Amino acid sequence: MQALSSTELFHRDLSERPVLFEEHSGVRKIILNRPSKLNSLTLEMVSQMFRKLQIYEDDPSVNLVILKGNGQAFCAGGDVVGNMCSMLKGHWSFGASFYKKQLTLDHLIATYKKPLVCLINGVVMGGGAGISMIGSFRVVTEKTVFAMPEASIGLFPDVGASHFLSKLPGYFGEYLGLTGARLDGATMLACGLATHFVFSKDLPLLEYALCSLDSSNAPEILSVINKFAHKSNKKEEDLHKRLKRINQCFSRQTVEGILHSLEKELLDNMAEKWIAAAVNSMKAASPTSLKIFLRSIREGRGQTIEQCLARDYTIFCNIVRRKITNDFYEGSRAILFDKDKKPKWEPPKLELVGAETVEMLFKALEDEDDWNCLQLPTRSSHSLDQMRSKL
Repeated sequence: MQALSSTELFHRDLSERPVLFEEHSGVRKIILNRPSKLNSLTLEMVSQMFRKLQIYEDDPSVNLVILKGNGQAFCAGGDVVGNMCSMLKGHWSFGASFYKKQLTLDHLIATYKKPLVCLINGVVMGGGAGISMIGSFRVVTEKTVFAMPEASIGLFPDVGASHFLSKLPGYFGEYLGLTGARLDGATMLACGLATHFVFSKDLPLLEYALCSLDSSNAPEILSVINKFAHKSNKKEEDLHKRLKRINQCFSRQTVEGILHSLEKELLDNMAEKWIAAAVNSMKAASPTSLKIFLRSIREGRGQTIEQCLARDYTIFCNIVRRKITNDFYEGSRAILFDKDKKPKWEPPKLELVGAETVEMLFKALEDEDDWNCLQLPTRSSHSLDQMRSKL
């Protein structure tokens, strides 16, 4: 096969824009456009989205914004492979710089003053959840698959997960973050991660209806979405049945206690496949990552989104510096690069991860002269709170 010339590469790059922006009367569309990479986020994509969202928010002619993804995924998360390569070839601060921009985008979306409709059709994980689970309208389909599997690569459920997962019923958030369990769209609606369930075949009609709406009024937008929305009473019943056991196990004070409770439940309920899956996932994940997340979500339950994102940034920087733990690099090697799926965690067992190690990961990087805590802009949430109270 003949290699492309530099000119051909240049023109091809221009035609394959990673984010598309469209205008339809008072509606603006942001379309993630890296389908071959499951729309994983790059610095370029995050920067473009942030800039456009700011423009749309200040433009009085814009009534609402639609966020969606091309292809079979909404967004599978941040481009971990690309960022890992940048850090390995350069410096850990390269990854921290991207991450800061990503969290700033998450914050803008979480506090956005205009209606934001996320059409989540397909895979939504990690960073994809960060740009959608804190939006005002979260529409899922029968093709949606949600998960926060970061602990399996030595990271932790971040991008505000300690905020939005802690708002779920009981200890369902702990369950999702510690096990990386996958949810379908109907279950997302039942637990509160999604606001609406719409069949994928109806999404084009929903988009057309939203584009035809000349209003930024939340009840009017809600009325349009409700015309296409469906509800699954069976999924709600299934969730409530499972939630009793989840609360019994995941309310424990330590990760060790949670895992012990799950193993005990498994002995009494061998037929419950989700319990076996939870035990296996936790045993395969980084012990350090599990302890980070449990403390993070417990703190996040009583904190603002700003506090949660700032903590995520501090922990992430401590992780990628590799002075306290190397698990993120080892997990990425085993899962994403060498793909032997046999990460060698250090420490390898939960009981060997001391409280002092976790404490260090939550502390500011005082020995880095040019490092600062994440400072997010102060944004009024009055109009946002009014809009969400009507949902």
